Amino acid sequence: MTGVWHVLGAGSLGGLWATRLFRAGVPLHLILRNPQRLAEYHAAGGLELVENGTSRFYPIPAELPEATTPIKRLLVACKAYDAEAAVVEVAPRLAKHSEILLLQNGLGSQQAIAKRWPESHCIFISSTEGAYRQAGFRIVHAGRGQNWLGDLVNTQPPPWLAELNLADIPYSWAEDIMGKLWRKLAINCAINPLSVLNDCRNGELLNHSEKLHELCWELSEVLRACAQTEAADGLEAEVLRIIQATAQNFSSMHQDVQSRRRTEVSFLLGQACRAAHQHGLATPELCELLDRLQVLLRRHGLPDD
Repeated sequence: MTGVWHVLGAGSLGGLWATRLFRAGVPLHLILRNPQRLAEYHAAGGLELVENGTSRFYPIPAELPEATTPIKRLLVACKAYDAEAAVVEVAPRLAKHSEILLLQNGLGSQQAIAKRWPESHCIFISSTEGAYRQAGFRIVHAGRGQNWLGDLVNTQPPPWLAELNLADIPYSWAEDIMGKLWRKLAINCAINPLSVLNDCRNGELLNHSEKLHELCWELSEVLRACAQTEAADGLEAEVLRIIQATAQNFSSMHQDVQSRRRTEVSFLLGQACRAAHQHGLATPELCELLDRLQVLLRRHGLPDD
């Protein structure tokens, strides 16, 4: 083993990673945000993971951010808008040359953390795994996907990737991790906001093929302007494939709005619109989509950023 993992955020993907690492015998600690959450976790008996209809509890050791043990490898699995503040809480514990693994949607939060803690090695992760959290500490593994990991500074894969193999966590080391993140951002921008505005499952978006085509065209232009040509290639075809493959699902943003949770719009559609503006691109469809989405979020009493 290459050392203890600390997982910050026991939500869907954080819980999915944590349970698989723990059952593989990898030393692991959860970091929970406050004493009440820690007490609830202990009362629940650990994290519960549901896979293929089978449920099992994992009594992973848990602690508060202010614990004193050093952190050498930190998996940050919070929402993008919470990630930087969450790292601030544990920053005094970060060992010299610690590794910070960033498992966030969209773009922006990863760069902010890498800039704020330059002595740490920040590893960006783009994940297509399906998981969602139910009441308490119950995590449902909804679909096996892929995790791409990459380091903008050091492109050599780290030795602890062997522990992901041991834990049966699907992964690939990506020398071009930014391409993976931009591609996923563009896919999310094409699907999620439309599903919210039309209050529909993913499959029903096929009734809006012209709008999807216009959005994918503008998103491809944004990707190319950001030097992400490979991420732009075949974007619309992949968006349509994903819509068909997840036809019965509600998008994550739709689920957030229905549950009255803050969305990650600023790190997804907002990021795409800012990039377009910075490069002098006219993207009327994306801008209109953002405006309509922000109006809806405010109507639901949710933050529009």
